[in-house]
Amino acid sequence: MINKKIGVLLLFVLLVSFGAKAQRATSMRINEVLVINDDNFVDDYGKRHPWLELFNTSAGSVNIAGCFLTDDKNNPKKYPIPKGDVKTLIQPHQHTLFWVDGEPDRGTFHVNFTFDPTKENYIALYDADGKTLIDEVTIPASQKPDISYGRIIDGQDKWAQLTKVTPDTNNLTLDSNEKIENFKRNDSLGIGMTITAMVVVFLGLLLLYLIFKQVGKAAIAASKRNAQKAGVPASASAPDEVSGEVFAAIATALYEMSDDNHDIEHTVLTIRKVRRAYSPWSSKIYSLRETPRK
Repeated sequence: MINKKIGVLLLFVLLVSFGAKAQRATSMRINEVLVINDDNFVDDYGKRHPWLELFNTSAGSVNIAGCFLTDDKNNPKKYPIPKGDVKTLIQPHQHTLFWVDGEPDRGTFHVNFTFDPTKENYIALYDADGKTLIDEVTIPASQKPDISYGRIIDGQDKWAQLTKVTPDTNNLTLDSNEKIENFKRNDSLGIGMTITAMVVVFLGLLLLYLIFKQVGKAAIAASKRNAQKAGVPASASAPDEVSGEVFAAIATALYEMSDDNHDIEHTVLTIRKVRRAYSPWSSKIYSLRETPRK
C-alpha cells in the first residue's frame, strides 16, 4: 500500500514538473530579425522599423512577461517585457513580433534600443531573473534592405539570409504543390491525365451497369418468389410477350388512318365517334309480315 502511494506521488511530481517545464520561457527562441526595413511590415502606428521575432518551441503556452531583451551583453536587463499585457502569452508553436525602434513608450512590443545597419548586432533573451540566458544571436554586418536573417526552420539551429521575409509566421512555407509539380514534369502534355480520366469514367459506367443489372435480376427473382407464395402460376405472373409483327400491324393501321384522324398537329391522334341517324321505322324487323295462322 505504501509503495502504491509513493508511485502515485512520483507520477504526480513528474506530471507537475513536465507541465511547469512546458510553461517556462526557456522554450522561447529568437527566430528571425530584420535590420533594414525599407518596404516591409509596418507597426501599429503605420511606421516601418527594424523588428525581431520570437518563437515558442514548446507544446504549451508561454508567458514572456517579465523576461528581458537586450542588445548589450553587459546589460541583460536592458528592456524588461511589461507584465499585464495579454499578448505576452504566446500559444504553442506560435510567434510574436517586437519592434526594434528605440521607442518603448509606444507599447509593450516596442523595445528601447535599435539596430545599427553598419555593424554586427547582438540580440539576447533573458529569463525573468535577469541572469538565465534563454537565447542569443549575432546578426552579421552589411544586411540588405528587406532581407531578414533567421532560422531556416522555426526554432532550429541553422540560420541564413531569408529573401522571403515572414514576420510573425513560419519561416519555411510551401509555395507549390509537390504532386502537381511532379505531374507537370512527367506529363507536360496532359496525355496521361486524359487517359486516366477516360479510364476512370469508363470504369464508373461499367460499375453502374453491373450494379443496375444485378438489381434488376434481384427484383425479377423477388417478383417470382412473391408470385409463387401467392399461388399464381409462373406463366400468369408475367405478361405475354407481344411479337414485333403485332406492333408493325398497329403502326401500319394508324398510318393509314392518319389523313382523316389527325388534328392540325400531326402528332395528335383524334378518335372521332361515328354518329348514325337511327329510326325504329327503318329497322328491318318492322318490314316483316307475320305468317298467317292456319
